[in-house]
Amino acid sequence: MPETPAAPGPNAPFHHTGTNGAAVLVLHGFTAGPAGLLPWAGAFADAGYTVSLPLLPGHGTRWQDLAAVKHTAIIDAVRQEFATLAAMHRRVYVAGLSMGGALALHLASTHAVAGLALVNPGLTLASPLAPFTGVLRHLSPTVAGIANDIAKPGGDEHAYARTPVAGVHELRKLFRETISRLPQVKAPVLVFRSNTDNVVPESSLDVLCARLDAGVHLEVNRLTRSRHVATLDYEAESIFARSIAFFQEVEDSKP
Repeated sequence: MPETPAAPGPNAPFHHTGTNGAAVLVLHGFTAGPAGLLPWAGAFADAGYTVSLPLLPGHGTRWQDLAAVKHTAIIDAVRQEFATLAAMHRRVYVAGLSMGGALALHLASTHAVAGLALVNPGLTLASPLAPFTGVLRHLSPTVAGIANDIAKPGGDEHAYARTPVAGVHELRKLFRETISRLPQVKAPVLVFRSNTDNVVPESSLDVLCARLDAGVHLEVNRLTRSRHVATLDYEAESIFARSIAFFQEVEDSKP
Protein backbone atom coordinates (compact mmCIF):
# COMPACT_ATOMS: atom_id res chain seq x y z
CA MET A 1 0.00 0.00 0.00
CA PRO A 2 1.76 3.23 -1.11
CA GLU A 3 2.16 5.95 1.42
CA THR A 4 3.53 9.44 0.77
CA PRO A 5 3.88 11.39 4.03
CA ALA A 6 4.51 15.12 3.62
CA ALA A 7 6.57 15.35 6.81
CA PRO A 8 8.56 12.95 9.01
CA GLY A 9 7.31 11.59 12.30
CA PRO A 10 4.32 9.59 13.53
CA ASN A 11 1.89 12.40 12.69
CA ALA A 12 2.87 12.79 9.07
CA PRO A 13 -0.11 13.22 6.74
CA PHE A 14 -1.13 10.12 4.81
CA HIS A 15 -2.17 10.15 1.15
CA HIS A 16 -3.02 7.17 -1.05
CA THR A 17 -4.29 7.07 -4.62
CA GLY A 18 -6.97 4.45 -5.01
CA THR A 19 -8.54 2.55 -7.88
CA ASN A 20 -12.32 2.50 -7.27
CA GLY A 21 -13.04 6.12 -8.23
CA ALA A 22 -14.18 7.21 -4.76
CA ALA A 23 -12.26 8.94 -1.98
CA VAL A 24 -12.26 9.11 1.81
CA LEU A 25 -11.19 12.16 3.79
CA VAL A 26 -10.10 11.09 7.29
CA LEU A 27 -10.03 13.70 10.08
CA HIS A 28 -8.20 13.37 13.39
CA GLY A 29 -9.08 14.63 16.85
CA PHE A 30 -8.20 17.63 19.01
CA THR A 31 -4.53 17.80 20.15
CA ALA A 32 -3.83 14.58 18.21
CA GLY A 33 -2.86 13.87 14.60
CA PRO A 34 -2.84 11.26 11.84
CA ALA A 35 -1.07 8.64 14.00
CA GLY A 36 -4.25 7.56 15.76
CA LEU A 37 -6.11 7.07 12.48
CA LEU A 38 -3.44 5.53 10.27
CA PRO A 39 -4.82 1.96 10.61
CA TRP A 40 -8.29 3.20 9.62
CA ALA A 41 -6.90 5.16 6.69
CA GLY A 42 -4.90 2.12 5.66
CA ALA A 43 -7.99 -0.06 5.68
CA PHE A 44 -9.78 2.37 3.33
CA ALA A 45 -6.73 2.37 1.07
CA ASP A 46 -6.63 -1.43 1.00
CA ALA A 47 -10.30 -1.37 -0.01
CA GLY A 48 -9.45 0.65 -3.11
CA TYR A 49 -10.28 4.17 -2.01
CA THR A 50 -8.19 7.25 -2.53
CA VAL A 51 -7.45 8.40 1.02
CA SER A 52 -6.39 11.74 2.45
CA LEU A 53 -5.52 11.95 6.15
CA PRO A 54 -4.19 15.50 6.65
CA LEU A 55 -2.45 17.02 9.64
CA LEU A 56 -4.79 19.82 10.69
CA PRO A 57 -3.54 23.33 11.60
CA GLY A 58 -2.01 23.65 15.06
CA HIS A 59 -1.45 19.92 15.47
CA GLY A 60 1.57 17.64 15.30
CA THR A 61 4.01 20.25 16.63
CA ARG A 62 3.54 21.78 20.11
CA TRP A 63 0.52 22.86 22.12
CA GLN A 64 1.47 26.54 21.78
CA ASP A 65 0.77 26.31 18.04
CA LEU A 66 -2.73 24.98 18.64
CA ALA A 67 -3.38 27.75 21.15
CA ALA A 68 -2.87 30.30 18.37
CA VAL A 69 -5.17 28.65 15.79
CA LYS A 70 -8.75 29.77 15.19
CA HIS A 71 -11.38 27.10 14.59
CA THR A 72 -12.17 28.74 11.26
CA ALA A 73 -8.64 27.95 10.04
CA ILE A 74 -9.19 24.27 10.78
CA ILE A 75 -12.58 24.33 9.02
CA ASP A 76 -10.98 26.00 5.99
CA ALA A 77 -8.24 23.36 5.84
CA VAL A 78 -10.86 20.59 5.85
CA ARG A 79 -12.82 22.29 3.08
CA GLN A 80 -9.70 22.62 0.96
CA GLU A 81 -8.87 18.93 1.36
CA PHE A 82 -12.43 18.00 0.43
CA ALA A 83 -12.39 20.26 -2.64
CA THR A 84 -9.17 18.66 -3.87
CA LEU A 85 -10.65 15.18 -3.56
CA ALA A 86 -14.04 16.16 -4.99
CA ALA A 87 -12.40 17.61 -8.10
CA MET A 88 -10.98 14.19 -9.01
CA HIS A 89 -13.48 11.63 -7.63
CA ARG A 90 -17.12 10.84 -8.29
CA ARG A 91 -17.88 10.66 -4.57
CA VAL A 92 -16.09 11.68 -1.38
CA TYR A 93 -16.82 10.08 1.99
CA VAL A 94 -15.59 11.51 5.29
CA ALA A 95 -14.42 9.63 8.39
CA GLY A 96 -13.58 11.33 11.67
CA LEU A 97 -12.66 10.72 15.30
CA SER A 98 -13.72 13.07 18.12
CA MET A 99 -13.16 16.66 16.87
CA GLY A 100 -12.76 15.08 13.45
CA GLY A 101 -16.34 13.89 13.76
CA ALA A 102 -17.56 17.43 14.40
CA LEU A 103 -15.53 18.67 11.44
CA ALA A 104 -17.02 15.96 9.23
CA LEU A 105 -20.56 16.94 10.23
CA HIS A 106 -19.80 20.64 9.76
CA LEU A 107 -18.46 19.91 6.27
CA ALA A 108 -21.47 17.76 5.38
CA SER A 109 -23.81 20.62 6.30
CA THR A 110 -22.49 22.70 3.39
CA HIS A 111 -20.89 20.26 0.94
CA ALA A 112 -22.00 17.17 -1.00
CA VAL A 113 -20.43 14.55 1.25
CA ALA A 114 -21.46 11.05 0.14
CA GLY A 115 -21.46 9.49 3.61
CA LEU A 116 -19.99 9.85 7.10
CA ALA A 117 -18.30 7.35 9.43
CA LEU A 118 -17.72 8.82 12.89
CA VAL A 119 -15.96 7.40 15.94
CA ASN A 120 -16.91 9.03 19.25
CA PRO A 121 -17.73 12.33 17.55
CA GLY A 122 -17.47 15.38 19.80
CA LEU A 123 -20.22 17.99 20.04
CA THR A 124 -20.24 18.74 23.77
CA LEU A 125 -17.63 19.03 26.53
CA ALA A 126 -17.78 17.26 29.87
CA SER A 127 -15.93 19.78 32.04
CA PRO A 128 -18.12 22.18 34.06
CA LEU A 129 -15.43 24.80 33.44
CA ALA A 130 -15.81 24.62 29.65
CA PRO A 131 -18.19 27.61 29.43
CA PHE A 132 -15.53 29.80 31.05
CA THR A 133 -12.63 29.07 28.68
CA GLY A 134 -12.80 32.60 27.28
CA VAL A 135 -11.59 33.90 30.66
CA LEU A 136 -9.60 30.88 31.84
CA ARG A 137 -7.32 30.92 28.77
CA HIS A 138 -5.81 34.15 30.12
CA LEU A 139 -5.34 32.74 33.63
CA SER A 140 -4.14 29.20 32.92
CA PRO A 141 -2.78 28.55 29.42
CA THR A 142 -2.97 24.75 29.63
CA VAL A 143 -4.62 21.88 31.44
CA ALA A 144 -3.83 18.17 31.55
CA GLY A 145 -3.70 16.33 28.25
CA ILE A 146 -6.45 14.08 26.92
CA ALA A 147 -4.21 11.67 25.03
CA ASN A 148 -4.41 7.90 24.83
CA ASP A 149 -7.78 7.03 26.28
CA ILE A 150 -7.28 3.47 25.01
CA ALA A 151 -8.14 0.22 26.79
CA LYS A 152 -5.77 -1.94 24.75
CA PRO A 153 -2.21 -1.81 26.09
CA GLY A 154 0.49 -0.27 23.93
CA GLY A 155 -1.61 2.18 21.92
CA ASP A 156 -0.24 5.68 21.36
CA GLU A 157 -2.03 8.37 19.33
CA HIS A 158 0.93 10.77 19.74
CA ALA A 159 -1.18 13.68 20.99
CA TYR A 160 -0.02 16.69 22.98
CA ALA A 161 0.83 16.11 26.64
CA ARG A 162 -0.93 19.39 27.51
CA THR A 163 -4.23 20.83 26.28
CA PRO A 164 -4.25 24.56 25.45
CA VAL A 165 -7.26 26.30 27.02
CA ALA A 166 -7.38 28.78 24.13
CA GLY A 167 -7.71 25.78 21.82
CA VAL A 168 -10.59 24.43 23.90
CA HIS A 169 -12.26 27.84 23.56
CA GLU A 170 -12.07 27.52 19.77
CA LEU A 171 -13.23 23.91 19.97
CA ARG A 172 -16.37 25.08 21.79
CA LYS A 173 -17.04 27.48 18.92
CA LEU A 174 -16.68 24.64 16.42
CA PHE A 175 -19.07 22.47 18.42
CA ARG A 176 -21.68 25.24 18.69
CA GLU A 177 -21.54 25.95 14.97
CA THR A 178 -21.75 22.27 14.12
CA ILE A 179 -24.77 21.69 16.36
CA SER A 180 -26.59 24.59 14.72
CA ARG A 181 -25.84 23.09 11.28
CA LEU A 182 -26.85 19.49 12.00
CA PRO A 183 -30.33 19.88 10.45
CA GLN A 184 -28.61 20.69 7.13
CA VAL A 185 -26.68 17.39 7.03
CA LYS A 186 -28.16 15.12 4.35
CA ALA A 187 -25.50 12.41 4.04
CA PRO A 188 -26.05 9.01 5.71
CA VAL A 189 -24.23 8.77 9.04
CA LEU A 190 -22.54 5.80 10.70
CA VAL A 191 -21.50 6.31 14.34
CA PHE A 192 -19.37 4.17 16.61
CA ARG A 193 -19.82 5.08 20.28
CA SER A 194 -17.75 3.68 23.14
CA ASN A 195 -19.63 2.81 26.33
CA THR A 196 -16.56 3.99 28.23
CA ASP A 197 -15.18 7.28 26.91
CA ASN A 198 -13.16 9.54 29.21
CA VAL A 199 -12.92 12.38 26.68
CA VAL A 200 -16.25 12.91 24.87
CA PRO A 201 -19.44 12.70 26.97
CA GLU A 202 -22.53 10.71 26.01
CA SER A 203 -24.37 14.00 25.54
CA SER A 204 -22.53 14.43 22.24
CA LEU A 205 -24.37 11.44 20.79
CA ASP A 206 -27.64 12.63 22.35
CA VAL A 207 -27.30 16.00 20.60
CA LEU A 208 -26.42 14.36 17.30
CA CYS A 209 -29.44 12.07 17.40
CA ALA A 210 -31.76 14.89 18.44
CA ARG A 211 -30.59 17.47 15.91
CA LEU A 212 -30.12 15.41 12.75
CA ASP A 213 -33.03 15.59 10.35
CA ALA A 214 -35.39 12.66 10.83
CA GLY A 215 -35.00 11.71 7.19
CA VAL A 216 -31.24 11.18 7.46
CA HIS A 217 -30.10 7.57 7.75
CA LEU A 218 -28.32 7.16 11.11
CA GLU A 219 -26.73 3.93 12.31
CA VAL A 220 -25.21 3.77 15.79
CA ASN A 221 -22.92 0.91 16.84
CA ARG A 222 -21.96 0.62 20.51
CA LEU A 223 -18.41 -0.35 21.41
CA THR A 224 -18.16 -2.36 24.61
CA ARG A 225 -14.40 -2.93 24.88
CA SER A 226 -12.92 0.27 23.48
CA ARG A 227 -12.42 3.74 24.91
CA HIS A 228 -12.20 7.09 23.16
CA VAL A 229 -9.44 6.35 20.64
CA ALA A 230 -11.29 3.28 19.41
CA THR A 231 -9.36 3.21 16.13
CA LEU A 232 -6.37 1.94 18.13
CA ASP A 233 -8.38 -0.21 20.52
CA TYR A 234 -9.80 -3.73 20.79
CA GLU A 235 -12.66 -3.21 18.32
CA ALA A 236 -10.67 -1.33 15.69
CA GLU A 237 -10.94 -4.04 13.05
CA SER A 238 -14.72 -4.18 13.35
CA ILE A 239 -14.84 -0.38 12.96
CA PHE A 240 -12.76 -0.60 9.80
CA ALA A 241 -14.81 -3.42 8.30
CA ARG A 242 -18.19 -1.84 9.03
CA SER A 243 -17.05 1.58 7.76
CA ILE A 244 -15.98 0.10 4.44
CA ALA A 245 -19.17 -1.94 4.16
CA PHE A 246 -21.28 1.13 5.00
CA PHE A 247 -19.64 3.24 2.33
CA GLN A 248 -20.11 0.40 -0.16
CA GLU A 249 -23.80 0.20 0.73
CA VAL A 250 -24.13 3.93 0.09
CA GLU A 251 -22.26 3.49 -3.18
CA ASP A 252 -24.56 0.65 -4.27
CA SER A 253 -27.63 2.74 -3.51
CA LYS A 254 -26.54 5.53 -5.89
CA PRO A 255 -27.60 5.56 -9.55
